[in-house]
Amino acid sequence: MLVVTTNDIPGWQIQRVCGEVFGLTVRSRNAFSQMGAGFKSIFGGELGGMTKQLTESRNEAMNRLFDSAKARGGNAIIGMRFDTSDLGDTWTEICAYGTAVVAVPIDDAARHTAQELGYGQPAHPGN
Repeated sequence: MLVVTTNDIPGWQIQRVCGEVFGLTVRSRNAFSQMGAGFKSIFGGELGGMTKQLTESRNEAMNRLFDSAKARGGNAIIGMRFDTSDLGDTWTEICAYGTAVVAVPIDDAARHTAQELGYGQPAHPGN
């Protein structure tokens, strides 16, 4: 699925707006990761466990965003954003949101991108 943070897609014509879509996940914080992060912050450096958890959470939110866009009939998402918030002391909400659209390529560069993304290709069994 083509996802952009802009409100248009250069080389593509938006033929239909399918509506607002979002993917959401709420994660509980791992107490051991929090302790490790506290110790790591004393000495500096990347918080590997927390980075991994955030990456997994964002990917989960994105996959749910894609499913929502497909369910509304979209083949692309424009205006994509992430939003995060803490829920209490132990939970974090991660939301990916945007506008699902039906977009078609209208120039050679966009057609090339469409081909790379598999647009217009027969669906493979199991997809």
